[in-house]
Amino acid sequence: MPRMLKKVFRSLSFLGNKRFLYIVGWTVGPFILLNYIVLPAYVNHGNTLIVPDLTGMSVDSARMVLQATGLELIEAGMRPDPQAPIGTVVSQNPSAGAVVKHGRRVYLTLSGGELLVSVPLLRGRSTRDAKFTLERSGLQLGAVEYGASNRYPENTIIDQSVSALSKVPKGTAVGLVVSRGRVAEDISVPDVVGKSVTEAEKALLLKGLKIGNTTYQTSFDLLPNTVVDQFPRAGDLVHEGQLVDLFVAKSGKPREEIEEKK
Repeated sequence: MPRMLKKVFRSLSFLGNKRFLYIVGWTVGPFILLNYIVLPAYVNHGNTLIVPDLTGMSVDSARMVLQATGLELIEAGMRPDPQAPIGTVVSQNPSAGAVVKHGRRVYLTLSGGELLVSVPLLRGRSTRDAKFTLERSGLQLGAVEYGASNRYPENTIIDQSVSALSKVPKGTAVGLVVSRGRVAEDISVPDVVGKSVTEAEKALLLKGLKIGNTTYQTSFDLLPNTVVDQFPRAGDLVHEGQLVDLFVAKSGKPREEIEEKK
């Protein structure tokens, strides 16, 4: 349009009448200002919107609000937030109150809830190593119990209260079960009656048992150091390391000599 004005002014310049040119300028100028500046600004102002505050809404509710407003929702991802329920809006771009055009995209970040961490595998590790590993993963050492195990050496982890690779909130306490050594199996006590103390000791040691208290009894029929009785009895089931008390014969005066004195 300015070019058109220049052409008009050039066509009128031959008149050489400045007054006439001023009259034309004041007549056409307001029309140009209104048509090309004021009206477009007014029309564009009608197409702008104020972005609503969507923080704390569920994604479905936020979508309904934006659609009703004339804006478009775009999910920009999730981030951990222990204060906001999973799936609710924690941030938006443009921010609430921003003036945007109709149809503008609004990017929403949703809450992923409390931060979850993966539980490490602790079986076979020492208690000290397990504690360090848990702390490095953002977890805590819980209660420690002890149990027998034939598979895991003494003082190593044989079980954990939360399964490995499980996703749990940061700071969760994980309890441990620590091996106190192999399972004590029941052992049948051997019969050592009639054996010498030396033979009895060997027989007991072969079974993982030991001699306990030794009580000597006078015997006229058995050789000295012969086992005449035992406790526990032969065939009883006991744990490894059980002490077996022995009753052992000791020498006395010959029976014939005792009878002569009577």
